[in-house]
Amino acid sequence: MRALCFWGSPKAAVLPLLAWPKRYLQLCFVGLTLVLLSGCAMVSVENVDSRDYVKQRRGDVLTTGELSQYTGVVLQILGQDERSCQRQASQCAEMLSTAMGLTTEQRLSTMSELWLHQALWYGKPRYKDLLAELDAYLMSARYAYAYLFYSGVAPYERLFADRQTQVRDYYNFAVQQAATLLFAQQERRWLQESTTVLHTDNWQLRSLLQHRRFREQALPEQLIPANSLSFRGLRNQYRRDGLGAELVAVGKDNTNWQSEKGFSELPVPVVTALLSFGGETLQEVLSTKQATLHVLDPLQQRQVTIAGSPVPLAANFTAGYGLWLARSDFSRQAFWNLMGTSDALAEPHLFLMQPYDPNRKIIVMLHGIASSPEAWVNTANEVLGDETLRENYQLWQLYYPTNLPLIINLQSIRQRLQGTLQHFDATGTAAASQDIVVIGHSMGGLLSRLLVSDSGEQILQVISRQRNLDAQRQKRFFQRFHDDLTFSAMPGVSRAVFIAAPHRGTSIADYRLARWLSGLITLPVAVLESFAQAAELLADPESAESAKPVRFTSIENLSDKDAFVVAAADLPINPLVRYHSIIGVEQPNLPIEQQSDGVVPYLSAHLDGAESEMVIRSGHSVQETSAAILEIRRILHQHLAELPK
Repeated sequence: MRALCFWGSPKAAVLPLLAWPKRYLQLCFVGLTLVLLSGCAMVSVENVDSRDYVKQRRGDVLTTGELSQYTGVVLQILGQDERSCQRQASQCAEMLSTAMGLTTEQRLSTMSELWLHQALWYGKPRYKDLLAELDAYLMSARYAYAYLFYSGVAPYERLFADRQTQVRDYYNFAVQQAATLLFAQQERRWLQESTTVLHTDNWQLRSLLQHRRFREQALPEQLIPANSLSFRGLRNQYRRDGLGAELVAVGKDNTNWQSEKGFSELPVPVVTALLSFGGETLQEVLSTKQATLHVLDPLQQRQVTIAGSPVPLAANFTAGYGLWLARSDFSRQAFWNLMGTSDALAEPHLFLMQPYDPNRKIIVMLHGIASSPEAWVNTANEVLGDETLRENYQLWQLYYPTNLPLIINLQSIRQRLQGTLQHFDATGTAAASQDIVVIGHSMGGLLSRLLVSDSGEQILQVISRQRNLDAQRQKRFFQRFHDDLTFSAMPGVSRAVFIAAPHRGTSIADYRLARWLSGLITLPVAVLESFAQAAELLADPESAESAKPVRFTSIENLSDKDAFVVAAADLPINPLVRYHSIIGVEQPNLPIEQQSDGVVPYLSAHLDGAESEMVIRSGHSVQETSAAILEIRRILHQHLAELPK
C-alpha cells in the first residue's frame, strides 16, 4: 500500500491516480478511511488486573475515600462533575432529589453516599463542625434507611446486589458515628428518658433503651465502635452481619467489679445501636426530621422488624469480652492473689458473661492455681462464637482466691454458685438451674470434681487412719471438722469436664521451689486459726509421723502426699453426672505411667468411668489448644442433644 499510495502535492497526486487501475484506487480509499477512523476513535480498551476487580465493583467512600463507581455513574447521567460533588456533596444530594431519569434506588443510595462523604469532610480537624457532622450522618442514615426499606424493593430481592451491601454499610457507619458523637456530648438524660427530646439545629432525637443493663444500671461513660478495637491474644473475633452499629459500652471504672452480691455482669457489655425515622411511606421518611436511637442487646435479640421485613441485627460477640480482659489487670492480680497480699481476692466472685437468662443452660468455668478468668480467653470466645452454643448457654466464670486450701475454696465456691442461682431463681424451677455444666482446669478441675462428688465421712475416716487417731481424738476431730470436711454433690449439675486436673495430686508441689513459694503465701487469720486447731487435734505426742505439720496452703494441698487429696481421690462422683477428661502429655511416646503435661501426671488426671477422655500433646495449659477447645465444644453440643425434650 505504501508503494502504491503516495500522497504529495495535489497535482503530483491526483493526475497519476486517474491512470491507476480501479482495484488499486479502491484499496487506497479503504486504507485512508481506516486511518481517519482510528485517529478519531472515542473508545479504547485495556485489561484490568484481577486485584482491582473488587476495588472497581465495591470501592466507595468508606473503603477508598472516593465516591463509588455506582455514584459516579449516577452523577454522569445527570451531567454533574464528580469532583465538584465531593466538595459540595450536600448541594449535589439536594439536586438529586428532583433530578429526572433516575430510579428511586439510584437516587436514595447516591444521596446516602454523598451525605456520608460530607459528614467525613466535616469530621476532619481543619473543617471540624460537630453539629454539621452529626446532621450529615443523620441525613446519610435516613437516605440509607429509605433505600433499604422504603424504595419499593424488599431487601431480600436485592440479596446479591453489591449496592445494597454498600448502602447497609453507609447506614451502619452513620449510626455508629452519630451514636458516639451524641455520647461524646454527654447528653445523658435524654438517653434514660424516652419522653425527653434532644434538639439539634435540624433534628429532634429520642432514645429507646432496649438493653436491660442500661435500664437497670447507670449509663456507660462512652460507646466505643467495636471495629476500632484490635486484640492480641484472641485468635478470632466473632460477629454477626446485619443492621446496626456494633459498639462496646464502657463504664466509669470497669475494674471495680467487686460487690456485696458476689457476682456481676460483664462490665463492658456489647451494644447494637439503630436509628429509625418517623413515617410509614417513602415520602414521610424523607420529609421527617424526627429520629429515634435504639440501644439493643445483640446477645438477647437476633433480629428486628422494620417496615414489615425481619432483619438480622448486627453484633460483635468478642469485642466486649476482649476489652474487659485487656483492662482487667488479671495477669498481675493472679500472682498477688496466690500470695494472699492485702489487696488479694478474699472470696470467690462470679462473672456473668451475659445477662442472666432463665432459659439458657449455665456453663461454669473454674481456673487453676495462680490464674484467673484469663485462662479461658480463647475457650470462652470460641463458645461465644458458636451460634448454637451462644443461643443455648450462658457463661459464668469464677474468680477465686487460689492461696486458700481446697476444702475452703470448695465450700465458698459452692455457696457462691448456689447463692447466685437463688438470687435469680428463688424457686429453683428455671431451666437455667438444671443441667449445669462445670468445666475446670488444673486446680479448678479438681475443685470441679469435688463439686460433683459425695464425701460422706470418707475424708474424715482417711485422715483419721493416716494420723492414727485413737477413739477419743477421732471423736473430737469429727465433732470439730465434720461440717468442714463433709459435702455432697451440688444439685443441678449434670455434666463436668476436667482439664489437666490433679485428682491424685502432683509431686511438683513437693519440689524445693514450690515449697519455698508456699512459704511466702499469706493466709487469712481465720484460716490459720482453724488449721491450728486441726493440727492440735491430729497431733500425737507419741508418734513422730503424727507430729508432722498439717499442709494447708493451696500449693501444699496439691501434693500427691497431701492427706486431703489422698482422701478425696476416690470419692464417688454423683451417678447423675456425666464427666469427661481432657489431658495434656508432653511426650506421648513414653509409657503411660511416665506421661505428664509437665505439671500433672497422666495417672493423676485420668479418671475411671469418664464418658470420654482426650489425650492431647500439650503442656499444662492444654485448655488453650485448638484440639481441647474443639473437644469442649463437642461435649457442649452433645449435652444439648441429650437433654430431655
